Amino acid sequence: MRILILGGGFAGLTVAMELERRLGRDPSVEITLVNRENFFLFTPMLHEVAASDLDLTTIVNPVRKLLRRVQFFAGEVDRIDLEQGNVRVAHGFDHHPHTLDFDFLVLGLGSVTNLYGIPGLQEHALTMKSLSDAMRLRNHLIAHLEEADSECCKVKGPLVTFVVAGGGFAGVETVAAINDFVRSALRSYPNLTEDMLRVALVHSGPVILPELKAQLGAYAERKLRRRKLEIRLNTKVESFSGTIVQLSDGTEIHTNTLVWTAGAFPNPLLESIPCEKERGRLLVTEFLEVQGRPGIWALGDCAAIPDRRKGGFHPPTAQHALREAKVVAHNIVASLRAKKTKRFAFSTIGQLAAIGRRTGVANIWGINFSGFVAWWLWRTIYLSKLPRFEKKLRVAFDWTLDLIFSKDLVQFLDIKAPMISRPEVDSSSPNLPL
Repeated sequence: MRILILGGGFAGLTVAMELERRLGRDPSVEITLVNRENFFLFTPMLHEVAASDLDLTTIVNPVRKLLRRVQFFAGEVDRIDLEQGNVRVAHGFDHHPHTLDFDFLVLGLGSVTNLYGIPGLQEHALTMKSLSDAMRLRNHLIAHLEEADSECCKVKGPLVTFVVAGGGFAGVETVAAINDFVRSALRSYPNLTEDMLRVALVHSGPVILPELKAQLGAYAERKLRRRKLEIRLNTKVESFSGTIVQLSDGTEIHTNTLVWTAGAFPNPLLESIPCEKERGRLLVTEFLEVQGRPGIWALGDCAAIPDRRKGGFHPPTAQHALREAKVVAHNIVASLRAKKTKRFAFSTIGQLAAIGRRTGVANIWGINFSGFVAWWLWRTIYLSKLPRFEKKLRVAFDWTLDLIFSKDLVQFLDIKAPMISRPEVDSSSPNLPL
């Protein structure tokens, strides 16, 4: 039996790990995981990489070290053919195709950033979805500080103005990290002062962090404003020219930096799958099987999972994806061995957000936490969820060093070292000068 898992995020990787534990020694079962990168990215800590709190290697785990008995294929999914029971993937330097057959298919393809067709975002905006996004933002921030600090720079304003769009978890954590990073970096830039900096958060709703209770959002807003961070509520980004952000209230912000965190959409590859959908997500049963497609499971950001208790659908969060993955793995094993399958039922345990300077907000089992306690909970809980002891130790070590030393301002640029090509000189030649 060939089990094919598409996507190596929280959902897909956990399914693979669970199936390896249950079926890894069964020679009659072949399990294959397909993912674009050869690593698993721990996205809750992504903003800490962008702000130089963590080294980029600490929040990624090589898939081949996490899975011993599951085959791994590093490539991009090009086509999914449910009727023929195969998937076409491409990889290699020439992007050549392969066809992978399956008996059971697990879809954990996640979501992509949605720009909503806003003019200029595709060409000029930064995003915070991948490891390369975090590194690009970090390099961008440092490059702009370096340029603004130079004596020949006459107009510094747009270089030291940073705008983040989106007041959800990703946006608030990103803008707080940027604010802390650029302000702490000023001691290394003698021609820049704190009054030159401008960091702004643009949010379309009446309160930031709408996923949490309003009082926690209000607390986070107060804390961020005290740190000289500008927050614009009930406002949307209408365009970005690369130098000017146009807002819906008529305001123009002159900046070279717009970080877009305000939208997500299920992987566009799902549009080619002929089955029922809900806002682009695959509609699944309570057993997480795609409706009308036995043997095909979907979970995570790309699945619309009905919530029997509250109505509607379960939110696409990591804590849900982890539990969904265990149910999918159980149901695949049950299908193979003719046993009873399990319904998915889970209620959110809690939600947390770090808002910089060792403060945070959290709601766990209906209880609100804020300040240092919430920040400590954020770090403790996410550290416990990070795979592999080696990575936990590295993160804890980086966090400890961050308490002692200032943030690193090194840019990671893909620049070749200088080279030269000259003919070799024969040292025995009598014409060489003494």
